[in-house]
Amino acid sequence: MELNRNKVEEYALDHWYDFKEYLEHPSISAQNKGINETSDWLVQTFKDLGAKIATKWDDQGGNPVVFAEFNGHSDYTVLFYNHYDVQPPEPLDEWKSAPFKPTEKNGKLVARGVCDDKGELMARLGVVKYFNEHGGLPVNLKFFVEGEEETGSQHVPLYVNAHQDELKADACIWEGGGKNSVDHFEVVAGVRGIVSFDIKVKTANADIHSSLASYVPNAAWRLLEGLGSLRDSHTGRITVKNFYSDIEPLTTDEKAAVDEMDFDEDNVKETYGLKRPLVTNHPREELVNGTTLTINGLSAGYEGAGVKTIVPKEASAKLDCRLAPNQEPKKVMELLKEQLRVNGYDDFEVHLNVAEDAWRTPMNDPFVQQALKTARVVYGPMTKFVPNTAGGGPVQPFGETLNLPVVMVGVHYAKSGPHAPNEHIRLSDYAEGSYYLATFLNQLGESHQ
Repeated sequence: MELNRNKVEEYALDHWYDFKEYLEHPSISAQNKGINETSDWLVQTFKDLGAKIATKWDDQGGNPVVFAEFNGHSDYTVLFYNHYDVQPPEPLDEWKSAPFKPTEKNGKLVARGVCDDKGELMARLGVVKYFNEHGGLPVNLKFFVEGEEETGSQHVPLYVNAHQDELKADACIWEGGGKNSVDHFEVVAGVRGIVSFDIKVKTANADIHSSLASYVPNAAWRLLEGLGSLRDSHTGRITVKNFYSDIEPLTTDEKAAVDEMDFDEDNVKETYGLKRPLVTNHPREELVNGTTLTINGLSAGYEGAGVKTIVPKEASAKLDCRLAPNQEPKKVMELLKEQLRVNGYDDFEVHLNVAEDAWRTPMNDPFVQQALKTARVVYGPMTKFVPNTAGGGPVQPFGETLNLPVVMVGVHYAKSGPHAPNEHIRLSDYAEGSYYLATFLNQLGESHQ
């Protein structure tokens, strides 16, 4: 069928309100709020849109997965991944409107989760509704919508493994794509991995008067020294043995794509208010195929107002590593633990929080190439290909267990502010992204008649 761009985009703008209630549900997985209400709303919405199957899976534990299936005109099947949980809205005093009251202002739609990633699912639902009213879906669609992405998606591999038959498809469209810092659309084909963990050290049974710092050990200093022993302070390189060993070099095509990625250092510094120089001279390649060791937070001793002169009895830190494809999260954590032991810090306790593998679909996969070709028609020749995003997600089970090519395309832009107060998307991106998705699905249907 022939798609009229203006009509599709106008339809998207006229009908986002049909799914407004999705944004009103405070589905905060970290606080176990609104999970059942939101997943119930999704099931009913899928049914209202004519899904032949719309149900909740809860057989593998954790928050339920919502699964839906629609019939199309061809035998080609696209599986969508989204998540219905969101981050807590705090700090509330920094919001200019109520976080769970969707607000349209200056061409933007503001609400908690509208970027990450309820707005993207809303656009996908709107496209389904458009096709329902204009001749039917060009391909079969399946939806996998989970409720634990913001807390690590630890049950997703179990659900994917247990429901392989229901999830059979030809390709997967992920959440999280959009426009970069110079407003060029990006087609992304993977994610980096992550391992998140806590480190704790205890040097005494109780806090001690600081006058005795002359001879008693200080947990805060020991923690800092131990963490410092894992990194070369001059080069920034991680000094853990074999930390970089499993990283595979980019292919020639991937390297060329990375070299063409947009990266405006001045814009980045302004956006984040950076006070110090970048920590690498190769930010593009590091974002795609690099690995990190990041201190997320530190805690020790007295941190309140006024004076309390003590030697802390214990200290702790939260850390994460962002990992390149082929690096195994739990192996990396074991390497870190072993290096701490070798460095003389065998009294450090290390606790795993989250582990997710990286995944990258080959750039030359026909599905990836079709997504890129369509994007360059809809968004223009400055569309960029990114081998994988700098962030993570549970892509690996879909790529490996289900053997699907995966691309990420969506409706946000670089300043949407996911996880931050006043999270938003631009409605123009919502409309344009809806037209792109409708066109992509239409082309997939025409090529698989």
